[in-house]
Amino acid sequence: MKFNKIAPVLLVLSVFIFLKQASAQDGIDRKVDSVLSKMTLAEKVGQMNQYNGDWEATGPVTKAVGDKLAEIKQGKVGAVLNIMGSAHTKMFQDAAMQSRLKIPLLFGQDVIHGYRITFPIPLAEASSWNPDAIERAERIAATEASASGINWTFAPMVDIARDPRWGRVMEGAGEDPYLGSLIAAARVHGFQGRSLGSIDAVMACAKHFAAYGAAIGGRDYNSVDMSLHSLWEVYLPPFKAAAEAGAATFMNSFNDLNGTPATGNTYLQREVLKKIWNFKGFVVSDWGSIGEMIPHGYAKDNYQAAEIAVKAGNDMDMESHSYIENLEKLVNDGKVSISLIDESIRRILRKKFEMGLFDDPYRFINPAREKSLLNLPASQTEARSMAQKSIVLLKNSNQLLPLSKDLKTVAVIGPLAKAKKEQKGFWSLDIEPNEDITSVIEALKKTAPKTQFVFQKGCNIDDQSRAGFADAVEAAKTADVVVMAMGEAPDMTGEAKSKANIHLPGVQEDLIKAVIATGKPVVVLLMAGRPMIFNWTADNANAILYTWWLGSQGGNAIADVLYGAYNPSGKLPITFPRTEGQIPIYYNHLNTGRPAANDKDVFYKSAYIDLPNSPRFAFGYGLSYTTFDYIDNEPTASSARIKDNGSLQISFTLKNTGKYAGEETIQLYIRQMVSQPLRPVKELKDFKKVFLQPGESRKVTFTVSRDMLYFYNDSLQYVTQPGDFQVMIGSASDDIRLKRAFELSN
Repeated sequence: MKFNKIAPVLLVLSVFIFLKQASAQDGIDRKVDSVLSKMTLAEKVGQMNQYNGDWEATGPVTKAVGDKLAEIKQGKVGAVLNIMGSAHTKMFQDAAMQSRLKIPLLFGQDVIHGYRITFPIPLAEASSWNPDAIERAERIAATEASASGINWTFAPMVDIARDPRWGRVMEGAGEDPYLGSLIAAARVHGFQGRSLGSIDAVMACAKHFAAYGAAIGGRDYNSVDMSLHSLWEVYLPPFKAAAEAGAATFMNSFNDLNGTPATGNTYLQREVLKKIWNFKGFVVSDWGSIGEMIPHGYAKDNYQAAEIAVKAGNDMDMESHSYIENLEKLVNDGKVSISLIDESIRRILRKKFEMGLFDDPYRFINPAREKSLLNLPASQTEARSMAQKSIVLLKNSNQLLPLSKDLKTVAVIGPLAKAKKEQKGFWSLDIEPNEDITSVIEALKKTAPKTQFVFQKGCNIDDQSRAGFADAVEAAKTADVVVMAMGEAPDMTGEAKSKANIHLPGVQEDLIKAVIATGKPVVVLLMAGRPMIFNWTADNANAILYTWWLGSQGGNAIADVLYGAYNPSGKLPITFPRTEGQIPIYYNHLNTGRPAANDKDVFYKSAYIDLPNSPRFAFGYGLSYTTFDYIDNEPTASSARIKDNGSLQISFTLKNTGKYAGEETIQLYIRQMVSQPLRPVKELKDFKKVFLQPGESRKVTFTVSRDMLYFYNDSLQYVTQPGDFQVMIGSASDDIRLKRAFELSN
C-alpha cells in the first residue's frame, strides 16, 4: 500500500485551525461574559432595542434624533438603522461612547442590491444562474457599505416566491429551493467576506423567517397557511443554506404561519433555527413586527407582545419599542426569566466582538476610506458584467438580434428609453447621482455612432393617454428597426407593492400594437421587478429582452446585448404566467390522479377549459443568439443503479450549432417515479454553465449521487426511498432534451 505523506500533515493542520478557531471563540465568550456581568437589567434591555435614524424608512419615524441620541448615551439602544456615511455614523457612535459601559452600536442598512453602485435587483441577478458572479456583486456592496460606516445589512432575502403578484418577489431568487439555496449561500459569503471582523465585511441577515413568500393572494404581510412538509421541502432550504454559510443574523417575517405570527413563533425561532440548526447568531424582528402581534390579534398589548416575542426567541426589537418599554417590567414581574435576556445579550454582544467593535468602535468609520472605495471603475465594470448576465432573451424571430451597427436609422420608443433613476429599481439607496447613469438611448448612441437614433416617448408608464402614439408611429415608419423600452416604474414592485393585475401597465401594449402595425421589425425591452403578463407582445413582437431593473450599468448592458458585444445567457428563475388566473404556477408541482397530457387535454383532467395549462415562459427558460445541440438520444451512464452512498455519472455531448460564441446553462432535473409521500414531477438538482465557440463540442458529465435524492417524509425525517428514478437534462424545465432511467437500491 502506498503511504500518503501529505494526509497526516493536512490532518495536523486542520486540527490546528479548529483548535485556533475554538480558542478564539472561547476568548470571545469570556469577553462577552465579562461585559454581561457588569450590565444592569436596563442596559441589557437596551442592547435588545433598535431604532431607526432620521432617514427614509419602511415605517413611521417615531422619535426625534435628539431623543435617540440621549437614549444611546443612557445605554438604551443596541443598534440603529438607516444611518449612512462616516459623519452620520460617527455622531451616533460618539453618543454610544458616552454611555456607562461604552458598548458600541451596530449600524444596519437595507443594502439589497448594491450601495453606491446599484447592481441588478436580486431576482434579475438570479437570472444569471451564476452564484460566483452574485457573490462578487455582494462583495462590492459590502466593501462600499462598510467603508461608509455600515456593519450590518438586512439581506439577503431568501424567501421562495411562487406568486408574482407579491411585490417583494423582486428581492429574492425565485421559485426553486435548490437554486435559491445556492444563491442564498453566495450572498452570505459575499457580504461577510473572509470572516466577520474583516474591515470590508458586513453582517448578513437572512430574511424573512419564514415562508413570507407564500403570502395568501400575493398580498404583502398576509397570512401563510401550509403544511410542515411544504415548509421543510420548499421554503426552509434557502434559510438552512444561509445558516450553514455562516449568516450572522436572521430576521423574522411579518406573516403568521398557520395561525402563529413568525415573530412569536417558538417552533421557527427556538426549535428549528437555534436548536436543530444550532444557529449561533441573533434574531432581529422586522420593522415593528413585535407590536404588530396586537393587530394580528395574538397579543393584547405591547407588554404581552414583548413577552411572547422574547420567549419565542426574538433577540432584538426593530422599532416597535416593545422591549425597551416592557422587558424590564416583565423580568421584575417574574414573567420572563433573566436567563432568556442573558441568552439574547450573549448572542448580540458576541457579534459585536466578532466584528471587532469593542477593540475599535470606529473601525468602520473612516472618511478617507469611504472616499477611496466608493464607485471604483473596476466595481462599475463588475456591475456591467452582472447586468449583462441578468438579461433574458425571450424571443428572437428570424435572428433579428443582434443588431448591426451599420443600420441607418433606429427608432427608440417608450417611456423608459431615457430612464436613469428608474433603472435602479426598488430598494436602491439614493446615493448614486442619477446623472451618473447611462440611459438606454444614450448607450445605443455610444455603441453605434454611425446610426441615427430617433426618439419618441409614445406614452407614460401608467396612464391612459394615447396622445403620443401618432408621433411614435411616424418615428417607427422612418426607421430600419424599432427598439421599444417598456415596463414598470420602480414603485410598482417591492415591499407593499403587491398587485392584482400584473399586465404591462397603462396603454403600453396598445403602443406596441400600433408600432408593430407599421410592419417594421420591433425589439421590445421589458424593465420590471416581477414577471409581467404581455401575451400579445409575446406573440407578435420580433424580439423580446427581459431586462428587469439592471442598476447603474443597465443602459450600457442593454446596448451590449442588443449589438452582440454580449450574447445573452440568462435563464428565468421564476415562471411567467399567461394570466393571473394561473397563479400560483411553478414547475416543480406534484402530479395529480388525472394529469393533463398536454395543453389541449381537458377532458376530466387537471386542466383549464379556457386556457392552456402551460405557462407563458417556464422556469429555466432563456434563449441565446446561438443554438445548442444536446447530442445522444440517450445519455451514457456509468451505472443503472445507485447503491448505498454511491453515485453514477451521466454524460452527453453539447455542441454549439450556431454562428455566435455563447454560454448554455444545462439543467439537470430528477423525478422519483413512485414515492410516499408524493414527489414533484421534476426537481432541479444540478446545472452547469458551458461556453462554446461556434462549431465547438464538449463532453458534459453530471454526477448523480444519493445526496440528491433525499426528501422529507410525512414524519419530517430526511430520507431516501429505494425505487425508480428518471434524470432529465435540458435547456429549461419545459425543454428537456435527454432522459435516462436509474434505480436507487439500499
